[in-house]
Amino acid sequence: MAGNDWINSYLEAILDSGPGIGADKKSLLLRERGRFSPTRYFVEEVITGFDETDLYKSWVRAASTRGPQERNTRLENMCWRIWNLARKKKQIESEEAQQISKRRLELERARRDATADMSEDLSEGEKGDHVADLSARGGSTKGKMSRVSSIDAIEAWASQHKDKKLYIVLISIHGLIRGENMELGRDSDTGGQVKYVVELARALAAMPGVYRVDLLTRQILAQDVDWSYGEPTEMLAPRNPESFVHELGESSGAYIVRIPFGPKDKYIPKELLWPHIQEFVDGALSHILQMSKVLGEQIGGGEPVWPVAIHGHYADAGDSAALLSGALNVPMLFTGHSLGRDKLDQLLRQGRQTREEINATYKIMRRIEAEELALDSSDIIITSTRQEIDEQWQLYDGFDVILDRKLRARIKRGVSCHGRFMPRMCIIPPGMEFHHIVVHDTDMDDDVEGNEESPATPDPPIWFEIMRFFSNPRKPMILALARPDPKKNLITLVKAFGECRPLRELANLTLIMGNREDIDEMSTTNASMLTSILKMIDKYDLYGQVAYPKHHKQSDVPEIYRLAAKTKGVFINPAFIEPFGLTLIEAAAHGLPIVATKNGGPVDIHRVLDNGLLVDPHDQHAIADALLKLVADKNLWAQCRQNGLKNIHLFSWPEHCKTYLSRIATCRPRQPRWRRSYDLFENSESESPGDSLRDIQDLSLNLKLSVDGEKAEDSGSLGNTLDIMNKVDSSKKIEEKSNANKLPMLRRRKHIFVIAVDTDTETDFIEAVKSIFDAACEDRISGSIGFVLSTALTISEIHSILMLGGIPATDFDAFICNSGSELYYPSANSEDLLSPFDLPFDLDLDYNSQIEFRWGGDGLRKTLIRWAATVVDKKGEVEEQVVIEDKQRSASYCHAFEVKNPSLAPSAKEIRKMMRTQALRCNVIYSHDGTKLHFIPVLASRPQALRYLYVRWGIELSNMVVFVGENGDTDYEGFLGGVHKTVILSTLCHNTDHKELHANRGYPLQDVVAFDSPNIIRTGSACGSSDIKLTLCKLGILSD
Repeated sequence: MAGNDWINSYLEAILDSGPGIGADKKSLLLRERGRFSPTRYFVEEVITGFDETDLYKSWVRAASTRGPQERNTRLENMCWRIWNLARKKKQIESEEAQQISKRRLELERARRDATADMSEDLSEGEKGDHVADLSARGGSTKGKMSRVSSIDAIEAWASQHKDKKLYIVLISIHGLIRGENMELGRDSDTGGQVKYVVELARALAAMPGVYRVDLLTRQILAQDVDWSYGEPTEMLAPRNPESFVHELGESSGAYIVRIPFGPKDKYIPKELLWPHIQEFVDGALSHILQMSKVLGEQIGGGEPVWPVAIHGHYADAGDSAALLSGALNVPMLFTGHSLGRDKLDQLLRQGRQTREEINATYKIMRRIEAEELALDSSDIIITSTRQEIDEQWQLYDGFDVILDRKLRARIKRGVSCHGRFMPRMCIIPPGMEFHHIVVHDTDMDDDVEGNEESPATPDPPIWFEIMRFFSNPRKPMILALARPDPKKNLITLVKAFGECRPLRELANLTLIMGNREDIDEMSTTNASMLTSILKMIDKYDLYGQVAYPKHHKQSDVPEIYRLAAKTKGVFINPAFIEPFGLTLIEAAAHGLPIVATKNGGPVDIHRVLDNGLLVDPHDQHAIADALLKLVADKNLWAQCRQNGLKNIHLFSWPEHCKTYLSRIATCRPRQPRWRRSYDLFENSESESPGDSLRDIQDLSLNLKLSVDGEKAEDSGSLGNTLDIMNKVDSSKKIEEKSNANKLPMLRRRKHIFVIAVDTDTETDFIEAVKSIFDAACEDRISGSIGFVLSTALTISEIHSILMLGGIPATDFDAFICNSGSELYYPSANSEDLLSPFDLPFDLDLDYNSQIEFRWGGDGLRKTLIRWAATVVDKKGEVEEQVVIEDKQRSASYCHAFEVKNPSLAPSAKEIRKMMRTQALRCNVIYSHDGTKLHFIPVLASRPQALRYLYVRWGIELSNMVVFVGENGDTDYEGFLGGVHKTVILSTLCHNTDHKELHANRGYPLQDVVAFDSPNIIRTGSACGSSDIKLTLCKLGILSD
């Protein structure tokens, strides 16, 4: 039978390599070991290299020929287990193929629905935007890398904006980040991204028009890391001081700002940071507000200088940037660096782990949801390559290449997109600093031996550390610089080198695999990979031909490149997939030809530099042939070297930053703007009449906008004008009294109690409010504690419930309504209202303008109504609609629906996916035990409304106490993190309906909530006012 001899030989090797696969050693294929295992290696070779039928026949044969010997029994058991592993791998592959097929169908359906919606107002000729037509309209993905077309235009832009003083915020929260002596390769979190964000901050700060750049990251005070990672602030000195063409200011330049969040004395991997994201956001928000005020005093004429953009790097920072962007109303940029869906697909293809095991290890579903939120919230997505857009971002619900082109075409023609939005994808290759690089043309002999007239300069110490491994250090050096990570594919490189005799005879191999002290102290994955490499070096007897030094400094890296170039060597990046490949640019800048994977960013780099060869990373023979071709053909080597040096300037940091700032300039400017001018930071004198008149005019305009939905035409009617002014006069009187008496008190409160209990009944709600009031009775009367009500109810429903419970509306400072889509304040004098039918509340129009970003409005509503009509309960031949529009509870920024049967309604996760596939950006909230469904702006939510109160009125988040039940609406998790205190009322919201709302989240609650945080505390089982008071005393809010 075909291949059976190979199977037999592998089985014999497994038996000879050690003990059999016992029941106590679960799936050697599915779990990585901390040390090299020949058994595991041969098992993988069998499973991945042979058909399931052959493995089954081997097991049958082993069973039929079993003898009394122990070896025969082991052989039979082993054959059966290997056959089952192969079956499991095949099953996983089949399930993934079905999911990919299902996703393809969903995308096609969503694309058709979106196109049908947008075709309503087009002519027949315009409706011809089919996929087949796109290539004729410039839709091809082929071509040069996208960058600003004219150098003159870039220079003109820089000249035009050199007098501006921009403030930019970058976020990269995981890994060890510092400006000098970066510990790149220390762990999987401290890699190329760390270097990129630091250099980006440094380069941006040197650009004309940029005053300050803050790189926000995590403050780490752990004993097992250097003290420098605990410094709150670190200034990044410019690499080239001459590059600063603008005047330096008191707070100008680039800074690393470390925000304390998460375990204070532990350095933890990025997968464990998710529960602490909210805490980081609150700390970052506090820093940005403080810095905006400082910059305002220095360069803003007393007005705060807000960030021109917030740029998140990687999924965790993307999640953070989305929340900060929403709280501050400033544009957001996002760079994924590596994407969760792509990683999930790669891991599933390997067949080693199920989706559940992958999620448990990498928290991959939480990461993917963060990336989807970044797509929803970003103005610009920055990628390094076209491949990242077409093959990686295309995997996400929130982005579709074809739909994106249709929307762009409609925008250019000035045609409505019916509430659909797509972030702009911009390809900007990472930059590099070249001023310190000196390319030498001398031969290795000149450097090593020198001559009598000109003695050789001392070699860098790292050269000795590498060359001591070689029996002949003058041979061309094949250089690989990567972490010992499976995706870097170093094992295939060593196999290719070890099995190609001509290559071994002609060249040496150098592997720079980060820094290490003891392999046993490394992470399990890295230790396993490194040990495997060392075993393979021994297997092929590569001693004297392979270098693998234990240590190197970041400052040694240029010298390592220079050594490889001196030996006329080659740089190789054999990764299975490389998002960009910054090391390829570094190598080219030092005159090294390259061999690189054909998957990912190297394709675009090679198109620009034309300085090497691309290979299939899975084909070790192709890798060996490419390396041998470049090393052996000196003419080809010299041509590749020359091409790289000639074109490398296209990847400089100034070029990158010019394109970067040009893209930011295309964003619609957004920043906190208050239509009514109040001093946020201190009590000031009353406003001037001119300011008051402008406020009245703004208010009248806002009233018209809120009623009509769009700017009304000027009718020129004197009567209409007088009516408006009469209303405005009344509004002005109410507003003056309210602002004079109520809103300053909101700022003067020592603590704010936020009641966000999503109870099942009105009675439970009233009892909860009264219990909290009673617990803080003395402080409430004295005015040191204020109260905010946060709920999914409408303001009229709140009013009715408060009247039912005999609770005055003025007992609260603010009301967050409709799941966070509206914010009200109680009116100070209800007798002065415009109409007896009006409620005694003032709507915060500033909040509405802040959350309207990407709100689909009527276009979204029409799509939702059509969708709701498809959700039906079939009872024989009769169909009853399950989801029905609730016009009475709907508002300008909340489309409300009633759910007749929650068990038949799709989950919030499924609805959100459906919205995203049609480019509709919104937040989906289930409330009232799943009987109410709200669609609100993507950046609106009840937790975000608290951050708005902080930004708007200066209410410190750390002085807030949020009261919640055991469960709640589907935005419940947002209240369980951050710097505020959270009190869980143990006996409330504990029924199964609430739990089912969260069952389809896609990731467990503990992945996003740090229940061991000292800021989260539960009341006693009685949950009365005395229990609540005792809990507040434990938090230090109330005195005993």
